[in-house]
Amino acid sequence: MTTSGNSAKGLEGVVAAETRLSDVQGEAGELIYCGYNIHELAGNVSYEEVVHLLHENRLPNAQELAALKKTLAAERHLPEPVVAMLRSFPKETPPMHAIRTGISALGCFDREAEDTSAEAEKRKAFRLIAQIPVVTATFHRLRQGKSVLISDSSLGEAANFLYLLDGEKPSAEKENTLDLCYVLHADHGMNASTFSARVTTATLSDMYSAITTAIGTLKGPLHGGANEGVIKMLQEIGSLDKVDAYIEDALTHKKKIMGIGHRVYKTLDPRAPQLKKMAQILSAKIGEPKWIQMSERIAEIMLREKHLNANVDFYSATVYYSLGIPTDLFTPIFAIARTAGWTAHVREQLEANRLIRPQSVYIGAKGLKVVPINQR
Repeated sequence: MTTSGNSAKGLEGVVAAETRLSDVQGEAGELIYCGYNIHELAGNVSYEEVVHLLHENRLPNAQELAALKKTLAAERHLPEPVVAMLRSFPKETPPMHAIRTGISALGCFDREAEDTSAEAEKRKAFRLIAQIPVVTATFHRLRQGKSVLISDSSLGEAANFLYLLDGEKPSAEKENTLDLCYVLHADHGMNASTFSARVTTATLSDMYSAITTAIGTLKGPLHGGANEGVIKMLQEIGSLDKVDAYIEDALTHKKKIMGIGHRVYKTLDPRAPQLKKMAQILSAKIGEPKWIQMSERIAEIMLREKHLNANVDFYSATVYYSLGIPTDLFTPIFAIARTAGWTAHVREQLEANRLIRPQSVYIGAKGLKVVPINQR
């Protein structure tokens, strides 16, 4: 452990756990899930296959995939008191607040919430993976004053979520696009939200508490909230001809450009090219290419001026916007996808658990004497 004068701020470089789930190679710009490079998985497997990979350490065969899809579809229901609670929230409630509270509330209705057996933990993991998109879509419908829709068991996870939002079965292109986003966001090493989930789990708290912790961590703009910041920035700029002046001003005043640079990747985020390609296709088809054009120009300037690459949030914002998804649901989609990884990490932590208890370096005063209150 580091000592005074040599502390690692933000725990940078400190190894907190061993994991088989994913590996982020920052210098090489690689992301690996259970031995598979993300480029090998993206476009070749579905989100459900990645769920199986993370939880079983191997890709499923056809029968196993069908069984997993059936299991997830069977868990897409919410207790009525949870729906009533979501209905009671003010309509202006940020979705991440509603989702965090909704997932926490689900723990009150799960009879297995405190069961720490391996099989119970697995069932809870799949339950949460299936329920978090339903919580998200349910709150979105309720805040619009619309009726809550019932999940379609014939649809996969991505398609069902899109259906629950607007009541229309999505085109194959829309479904495949969101499914790809899910695959790319499913896990990402010891990121902040995953670490917080493992810290909670290490105390032997329950899985619902751990995922609630993770959602609260993801909410921050320096983590999952970055993709909302990207589209707001693009909307603020307005058009391609205003990009250069905007970025120049931002750099002059040392303002952060959302979606640019990464805490771990020292080269290109390997997920970014996948979403950039998807953003280009979608932007062309919806007849509003300016968003991707602006994004590409910003990325070009930042690479030239600051030697920083665009990250996954930079292009996912354009993809979600092109799919017609409301801006404040961008981060919830991140949470939906990442629940696959979070729950797998919770289970992994429990396999060889040890309380996570780092030290801190005290830098405060010493030797102070109490002055009587009438003399202060």
